[in-house]
Amino acid sequence: MMVTLSVNGTPHTVDAPPDMPLLWVLRDLIGLTGTKYGCGMALCGACTVHLDGRPARSCVTPVGAAASKRITTIEGVGETPSGKRVQQAWLDVEVVQCGYCQSGQIMAAAALVARTPHPTDADIDRAMAGNICRCGTYPRIRAAIKRAAGG
Repeated sequence: MMVTLSVNGTPHTVDAPPDMPLLWVLRDLIGLTGTKYGCGMALCGACTVHLDGRPARSCVTPVGAAASKRITTIEGVGETPSGKRVQQAWLDVEVVQCGYCQSGQIMAAAALVARTPHPTDADIDRAMAGNICRCGTYPRIRAAIKRAAGG
């Protein structure tokens, strides 16, 4: 089935079954490999993208459900005001250790900063729950989110 997706503001027409996970469409059919496969069950957050500005786990989102939405990936989030601030804060605070989870972490953080300009610790905890970092960079992630939010 031919599906047209809006990814980072660019239309992409792909031949994919409607139940194919969006993650594999992004990585294998479109060639955007910044979104990572972590667990395949929406438990780790490595595959987080934005659908109409809201964070979503692309490993369990069927491409058919994403076809009518604006999809933003890590490759395009820096073009948004919150994404640009979050990415710069990530660099300033030196969040990354191994880096595998960071695209999903940044996507979740950018969605939070976009909808909650001055997040509390509780807001951060809620928004980042389920985004797992094996290296344990959580204190730096929190600091970067606060920096991106201007706090």
